[in-house]
Amino acid sequence: MPLAPVALPPLPGEPSSAPVWPASTRTLPSGDLAVGGVALGELADRFGTPSYVLDEDEVRARARAWRTALPDADVAYAGKAFLSRAMIRWIEEEGLSLDVCSAGELELAAHAGFPAERIVLHGNAKSPEDLRTALRLGVGRIVLDSTGEIARLAALVPPGARQRVLVRVVPGVEAGAHAAVRTGVEGQKFGLPIAGGEAEDAVARVLGQPRLELMGLHCHLGSQIASVEPYVTAVRRLVSLLGRLRDVHGVTFPELGLGGGFAIAYRDGDAALDPYAYADRVSSELSLRCAHADLPVPRLAVEPGRWIAGPSGVALYRVLAVKSTGSRVFVAVDGGMSDNPRPALYGVRYTVRLVGRASAVPERRVTVVGRHCEAGDVLAEDVPLPGDIRPGDVLAVPASGAYHLSMASAYNLVGRPPVTAVTSGRARLLIRRETLADLRSRDVGE
Repeated sequence: MPLAPVALPPLPGEPSSAPVWPASTRTLPSGDLAVGGVALGELADRFGTPSYVLDEDEVRARARAWRTALPDADVAYAGKAFLSRAMIRWIEEEGLSLDVCSAGELELAAHAGFPAERIVLHGNAKSPEDLRTALRLGVGRIVLDSTGEIARLAALVPPGARQRVLVRVVPGVEAGAHAAVRTGVEGQKFGLPIAGGEAEDAVARVLGQPRLELMGLHCHLGSQIASVEPYVTAVRRLVSLLGRLRDVHGVTFPELGLGGGFAIAYRDGDAALDPYAYADRVSSELSLRCAHADLPVPRLAVEPGRWIAGPSGVALYRVLAVKSTGSRVFVAVDGGMSDNPRPALYGVRYTVRLVGRASAVPERRVTVVGRHCEAGDVLAEDVPLPGDIRPGDVLAVPASGAYHLSMASAYNLVGRPPVTAVTSGRARLLIRRETLADLRSRDVGE
């Protein structure tokens, strides 16, 4: 069954359900929220702010949802959303594969003991070190993103060996919540277009390389896609290409990757993609189109990252200042664009909630801003918070488990936040806070 929306007791000015929160979220008598059985205010005091809380059970349940929906597919967690040794272990134990984009992510996976044959390496511009690391560790698949990469990789494969690869194609499907994350259309940096013939040319080149074993095609349409229909359209275009490749080269392929980009809810009422609806529509379309083309049905591969990590994480901030400027009220916190650049990059809007104490004061609309020297350092605009919000209060931002810490920086020499895992009423540190000593240690010149 699909994951149920999180049920919370009604709160002043808040609807009775808040699907953006982890399923374990509960309201405590004090007015605080608990996730994984641990009060968020307590976590802010214990581990400091800003910090991230990751609900282990939510991660596992969401990974399991995709495995259950697509039991015969290769479900690979997209590590770029968030990666740590603990996350790698959870994903491995839940039976998923792992999608990585760099030698750094590969080395971390290897250090955590993740089976290399279940790793897929992506990237539009893989460095020689990325490719050498992938070959040294024996990754299961490398996704080729350009024609130049084909000969480059083949030259690195040792004599007598063969590396399994996929060719990333561009199906010409526009999908995604922002222009910067729409990767299924021509005119952006990823993949080889079907429409211009580049995809077919790349396949011919790979087939001519004896050290490369072409397993199939791959595509990725974009990010934060709430509808199944773009994936259905992609299936139609990819199967059509598979038919042409069979006719020209006399080959069929056992795998077909449709990438990820599955939407989650950041605010109450936001649309999110249901893996069971996806599985039903996409699997049916794939079988139907292959039957019409007289092709064997390839094994489907999908790459949920945000969908697994995003709703499993909550960001905690402490209020530093509250001030009014004209008609606006600004609530400044001790984090910002260094730990969450997404509002500045994509205009993403979030839910924000006071935790650690209850308030009976009516809410007012405020803008939650970060501490950095940028006018665009805004975490959440026009959100309701109690009128007595004050310095020292703790704010919680749900749906913060993906593309926050993984995209974080040390802007203004502010260290990156820690990550804490919660489960069954216990909390443990996964990633420690980056300290000023850490930052100074990199500065070796005079």
